[in-house]
Amino acid sequence: MRGFDAILVEKRDLTHGTTGRYHGLLHSGGRYAVKDPQAAVECIEENRILRRIMPHCIEDTGGFFVVTPWDDPDYVPRFVDGCRRAGIPVEEVPVDQMLREEPLLNPHISHCFRVPDAAADSFLATEANAESARQHGARIWTYHEVTRLVRQGDHVVGAVCHDLVKDEEVHIHADLLVNAAGAWAGQIAAMAGVEVNIIPGKGVMVAMAHRVVNTVVNRCKLPSDGDIIVPIHTVAVIGTTDVKVSDPEHFPIEPWEIALMLAEGEKLVPGLKQMRVLRAWAGVRPLYQETVVADTRDVTRAYTLLDHETRDGLRGLITITGGKWTTYRQMAQVTVDRVCEKFGVERHCRTHEEPLPGAERAEYHWLGAPLARVERERAYGRLVCECELATEEDVIRAITEGQARTIDDIRRDVRLGMGPCQGGFCTYRAAGIWHALRRPRVTETNVALRDFLQERWKGLLPVLHGQQLRQERLDELIYLSVLNADHLPGPTVSPLAPVMYEPAGGTQRDGPST
Repeated sequence: MRGFDAILVEKRDLTHGTTGRYHGLLHSGGRYAVKDPQAAVECIEENRILRRIMPHCIEDTGGFFVVTPWDDPDYVPRFVDGCRRAGIPVEEVPVDQMLREEPLLNPHISHCFRVPDAAADSFLATEANAESARQHGARIWTYHEVTRLVRQGDHVVGAVCHDLVKDEEVHIHADLLVNAAGAWAGQIAAMAGVEVNIIPGKGVMVAMAHRVVNTVVNRCKLPSDGDIIVPIHTVAVIGTTDVKVSDPEHFPIEPWEIALMLAEGEKLVPGLKQMRVLRAWAGVRPLYQETVVADTRDVTRAYTLLDHETRDGLRGLITITGGKWTTYRQMAQVTVDRVCEKFGVERHCRTHEEPLPGAERAEYHWLGAPLARVERERAYGRLVCECELATEEDVIRAITEGQARTIDDIRRDVRLGMGPCQGGFCTYRAAGIWHALRRPRVTETNVALRDFLQERWKGLLPVLHGQQLRQERLDELIYLSVLNADHLPGPTVSPLAPVMYEPAGGTQRDGPST
């Protein structure tokens, strides 16, 4: 938008990283009001802007901060004061009114405060940002993994990428590289011979099979494990742990993490542990710290911009890291401000002023919108994914206009396979549409189907019990016993296949092996 010739490369789809693996919260800043006031101010500022420029990506659920019997009531005045200092609207809600709005919440909650939290669709928001960039001339190359940076003396002059689809090397020459690789930012910086100390903080989340609440619910205490439930589309997400890992790509989901999320969620919604668990996943926070800390929760959630020319004597490279999904736009603004400064030009930022594509109606998303659309268009017989109400037209659009490279890319566009059956009935339908439109070799369609089934299995494996175990047994019968998916012609996996979680280590957080 500021007139630079820009190329974005991403090693998978655009939300392959932490953006596509968080709990879906649009922060009010209340979570950081006491411990990290700078991050709290950044969140509430961007909360207001994002509601204005992309309301169609946001569900205005509102948020509660509640004091359960396990929480210290002395934290309450600190929380209220922190919110007011940060400019976060906060009001106390009588507990009986809270229970009328959210009857499944713990009746022994003693205090409740309302803040402007909301739920955000990171997949849709990312595509809206990407489409806006394309309209302004940007080139966006997915499935291009950076393998090395090109350095000439004290100057970074380009990057070499591996095109995973064409299996070929691509050379990009650039006047300036922006390292915005999230939890991978340290690895990218190392390719240029500079150190960026990223602490990968793994957060495990658990999705329940239905919305147990319609309001974002936080525990009113210092941030901790399992202290938030976010209603996002048709599910409710409990999050999250914060465990330091050595590699942002390879890590396990441990049984104790699932058990902890459910146990902590039970304190907010009694009976939650008996409800159907849909899926588990983990994202890795890009926590930046110049000094060593013992606990990743002690690392600020504010963002950091590193100019490697002034910091390391290396021209042609800057790094933006840290921050939250909620503050992504502000992070981009200060980054491109620095780009302009380095090029000696003055160009006004407009991303906080101009709505993103799709925001024309200026309406928030609402839970009943997909069903209302199906009823309005009488699309009952054209549903590919009944769980998430994705129609044949939606899938076709994702393949043709969305330039989906995999069936998992279709999922991000239309939520294919994200409901209770986890792809049981929609995967083979989507594969059939894919094959009819693309006309690839049969072996390519077969491996695309297998890759997607494996991606769904990835998040089911940690939670296989109860109703979800029965569902997965049915899916197994469909794909392995009836459709023979594991013996269809073609390779077992493709280069675009998901990276599976590492095997669980069988350890407790602070205890012996089990």
